[in-house]
Amino acid sequence: MRRARMGMGRPVGRRGVGRRGVSRRDFLKVGGVSLAGAALLGTAACGGGGGGPQTADDGSIVVVFSMAPDDSGSLTSLIERFNEDRAGEIQVDYRQQPTDTGAYFDQLRTQFQAGGGDIALIGGDVIWPAQFAANGWIADLSDRFTEEMRADFIEGPVESNTYDGSVFGVPWFTDAGMLYYRQDLLDDAGISEAPTTWEELKEMASQIQEEAGTEWGFVFQGGNYEGGTVNGLEFINSFGGEVLAEDDASQVTIDSPESVAGLEMERSMVEDEVSQQAVSTYTEEESEPTFLNGNAVFCRNWPYMYGLVGDPEASQIETEQVGVSALPAAEGGESVSGLGGWNFYINAAVPQETQDAAWEFVQFMTDPEQQKFRALEGGFLPTLTDLYEDQEILDEVPVIALGGEALQRTVPRPVSPVYSDMSLQMAEQFNAVVNGNATPEEAITTLQENLQGIADQAPE
Repeated sequence: MRRARMGMGRPVGRRGVGRRGVSRRDFLKVGGVSLAGAALLGTAACGGGGGGPQTADDGSIVVVFSMAPDDSGSLTSLIERFNEDRAGEIQVDYRQQPTDTGAYFDQLRTQFQAGGGDIALIGGDVIWPAQFAANGWIADLSDRFTEEMRADFIEGPVESNTYDGSVFGVPWFTDAGMLYYRQDLLDDAGISEAPTTWEELKEMASQIQEEAGTEWGFVFQGGNYEGGTVNGLEFINSFGGEVLAEDDASQVTIDSPESVAGLEMERSMVEDEVSQQAVSTYTEEESEPTFLNGNAVFCRNWPYMYGLVGDPEASQIETEQVGVSALPAAEGGESVSGLGGWNFYINAAVPQETQDAAWEFVQFMTDPEQQKFRALEGGFLPTLTDLYEDQEILDEVPVIALGGEALQRTVPRPVSPVYSDMSLQMAEQFNAVVNGNATPEEAITTLQENLQGIADQAPE
């Protein structure tokens, strides 16, 4: 069972967007980070004594910040800027991590269970807050991150930080599933717009496959891993299905006609030969070259893939041949994109003075100026709504302009303190549907029982 690429990819190891050009696989790829083999960077801190904060030689309160490598340079630049501005008051020490989400999660969980550790601020996946919050490991930020402040952020990322009526994180950068399509092939077929429904996608794909001889009509991530969970949920959610009751995360509600219809549509991609059976093994790594090498009409993927279009090392098609839009919906329904991205969480076990200092850095990093800088220099998708109307960002990071609708229609994965266990079950059953080993009805019935059993074991 693959555990990396949870929503998905490598969040900060990205190069070459905006002013630097676009050339690498890790452009706009949001997802996995690991804590294994960490090394503390920056001035060594000394213990505050008596449960007080760690302090640097100049008396600054030290905030140990954990996150993955920053190939763009934008993160380290902002940390340096903050430390210069707050010299003698606060010092952020960047604890650089590898890039595996599962290892990162497991390491943090081990640290928390041992008493909390010295990491004060965590850059973490959008699917972590509920489990961390239910165990009391991260601080409730409801009073700091006020309702008025939340209104400036995209709704989906804020929801991902909300558990049991409280807010436990602040959205940092975001991600969403998008539909890529061959604009040139649609034009040649006399099709003027991207499909807005799944049935339209199938019809267009079949027509172009027949007329142009394109091998794949639609390629997506149908493998047995976290990405397969995200794709399956996009189908289910687009038909109006849901996993948990809206007002009670302890009640599983996946057993519905809407959920069955969503999985029927996913399976029909293979049965109707729009997608090949091999899609049941596909992750982003396989979907990406299939589309970029010109072998598919449509592809569901994350925004990072746009940065590879036209790169001679990664793509045989050019930028002008590709369009990007929101994912299709059911007839009469609304487009839904699975939410990816990363948030800030504060360790509840560190001293209050350290939490206050960490909050100062969170405010700095999520300020419009810093989010814009990260978008232009690193290609990171902002979480502030107004930045999607910033012309410089739209010009320098074109996928934001092309796929902005998808970014505004994100839906978090089920918010539950036992989501990681639920996801394993969903990935297995969704994959069984795609590869034909289970009918949609069988998969949904199995999930209703298994997920409820997991939910019943959740912390109170």
